[in-house]
Amino acid sequence: MSGGTGGKVMDRFDPAMVLGAAPVPSAAGLPGRLLYATSAGLGGTGLDSTSFEGAVAASRGGFLGEVVCFGQAQREIASGRVRSLQWHPVRALSCLGSREYYAAKKRYADWVAARRLRSGGFDFFHGWSGDCFSALVEARLRGVPSVIDIPTWHRNKGHKKSAETESERELRLGYRGWRDWRKRLPVSRVRMLAEYDLADLILVASRKAAETFLAAGVPEERLWYVARGVDAARYSPGVAPDKFTLCFVGALIKRKGVHHLLAAWKKLNLPDAELVLVGTLHEEMRPYVNSLATGSVRIAGFSARVQDHLRGATAFVFPSECEGSAKVTYEAAACGLPQISTREAGDVVLDGVNGLVVPPNDPDALAAGIEHFYRNREMIRDMGARGRERVLKLFTWDHYRTRLLHAYAEARRMRNC
Repeated sequence: MSGGTGGKVMDRFDPAMVLGAAPVPSAAGLPGRLLYATSAGLGGTGLDSTSFEGAVAASRGGFLGEVVCFGQAQREIASGRVRSLQWHPVRALSCLGSREYYAAKKRYADWVAARRLRSGGFDFFHGWSGDCFSALVEARLRGVPSVIDIPTWHRNKGHKKSAETESERELRLGYRGWRDWRKRLPVSRVRMLAEYDLADLILVASRKAAETFLAAGVPEERLWYVARGVDAARYSPGVAPDKFTLCFVGALIKRKGVHHLLAAWKKLNLPDAELVLVGTLHEEMRPYVNSLATGSVRIAGFSARVQDHLRGATAFVFPSECEGSAKVTYEAAACGLPQISTREAGDVVLDGVNGLVVPPNDPDALAAGIEHFYRNREMIRDMGARGRERVLKLFTWDHYRTRLLHAYAEARRMRNC
């Protein structure tokens, strides 16, 4: 159960490296007026929380020019600095399927950001993958340094692929004008790959994410490690239950390994134990739930109080096959839970230190990890304590914002600003 890799990637993308490499950049090395643009909201959960903390880094640094976003649930950044698109014209397309609607939001955010850059009032641009092709083109034309934030992996996930998907090729060759407009809304692979080329610096959130870019031939010097963070006051340890309670938090889908988790749990049939699944059950998982879920499995559904579920658990499990850097692994660690996870989920878990790292899509390895936790309660309590200690040392939002400041300084250095 090893999560290690060898060589250069491990050294350059160590979570402690950027924090210990240099002091916080001086004002002279940072932007003067930054445009931050995202199709997410500002404040809330998921990417909304990451976007908020990113904007806060610039706001507290005194160089935030403006944030382009879709709605906000925060009070720290002055409303005069926020260009909210909450009531944007694209809302008229909300009747479309979620895929097309979110794609339309991304394109509109990109269009607005490009227009704002065209105004000439900004000297740095921070965009998000899939949201910023036009804005990055505008930044290039104006000589404005830029970074692009990657929430997951390289678009090709470490594999060699053509610049155009089969469905995109079919659409291009059989294009029927306005009747195909909905099909053309989602961001194409070639457009996303072009974003990678246009940005000065690519922000990756984990070693595994970095490896997918290196495999695609992106030079190492164009990658910057910016691990995510967590509110360690909101997510804090609770009282461990008497019953062994294993918790999973996230969308109940195959990509996150929930079907393998159910198979492993059924195989073990542990007495006086419970598996709690917190998250929305997707249709693809229903057959697995029907055939594999036992009486010791509780599906809690979506929860706005994830911390309550984590505080009431013995351990956490997250066997995902593909993530950028799963926020819930930070949250579970902050709550003092030992974890069974994968390298693909991010860098929070160190194998044998604050949890176990297992291969993805391997229910036997997953079952072995769960049984090891079940039979070694004292050991895993120590693991949980080390997990929270690791969060406090490396993965708070203060650490995230510091890494981001270093990224801005590096992008400016690359442009000789």
